[in-house]
Amino acid sequence: MTLTKGFSFSKYIAYAFLIILCLLWVLPVIFGISTSFRSQTEVVSTGFRLFPEAFVLENYSTILSNTSTAPIMRWLMNSVVIAVSHTLLVVLVISLTGYGYSRMKFKGRDALFFTLLGISFFPNVVNLIPSYKIIDMLGWVNTAWAMIIPGLAGMGNLFLVRQFMLGVPQEFDESARVDGANDFRIYVSIILPLMKPILIVCGLFSFVGSWNDFLWPVIVYTDVDKMPVTAGLLLLQDIYGNYRMIGQLVGSAILAMIPTLLLFAFAQKYFIQSINLNSGIKG
Repeated sequence: MTLTKGFSFSKYIAYAFLIILCLLWVLPVIFGISTSFRSQTEVVSTGFRLFPEAFVLENYSTILSNTSTAPIMRWLMNSVVIAVSHTLLVVLVISLTGYGYSRMKFKGRDALFFTLLGISFFPNVVNLIPSYKIIDMLGWVNTAWAMIIPGLAGMGNLFLVRQFMLGVPQEFDESARVDGANDFRIYVSIILPLMKPILIVCGLFSFVGSWNDFLWPVIVYTDVDKMPVTAGLLLLQDIYGNYRMIGQLVGSAILAMIPTLLLFAFAQKYFIQSINLNSGIKG
């Protein structure tokens, strides 16, 4: 059934579904932001109200002034250092490893890759105890290394990079070898520039995954000053939750969301372009 030229009834249904889905995602965020600007009296005394009666900055001033028991800005800086370092190393490791698994030929290459891929399907919680034992043995407990190093060669990212590189014509490599280029020169000069789309995708996923990681930092951090923001938010539930300081608790969560929101705002164009995994390959 066509209502107007070029616009069918099914499109109305699709748009309505997307609008409803958008509201389900956006309304809780709007309510959380508005709650962070409510006074404690309004939070406790009033029921559900999408916008506060009066916007106040008391919650954020309390959050930012607490530099002893809940140093939120220090936690944010810790998370920035950890997430950025982890992301840069992930991009380096998976690009090199993906090149090896897709372009270099050695005995058992595919068997090793698919074995590691199969092992990766086990839930991460299975590895918590042995992973902690390794981190403790290396002396990395309460250090940024405990967050940066584990997961550098994640098989999800490696699988995407390998599949992308398998789509790059082998003729590029052969032409470079005729000119005397070795594997490292081919990787740096030819393959790496073509990998930009998929590396952007993997970099975004790695940054967000590292930033939002909750269970692992709670396990490996006990020093308040060295915690990332996710572990700190759990601590805030004891500091602010016991006194029903909901505004401060929500405000802290909003501050923790800002870096990832800014990342997607600035990288949205590159992310959308990178969804086409072959967009970096010209005919």
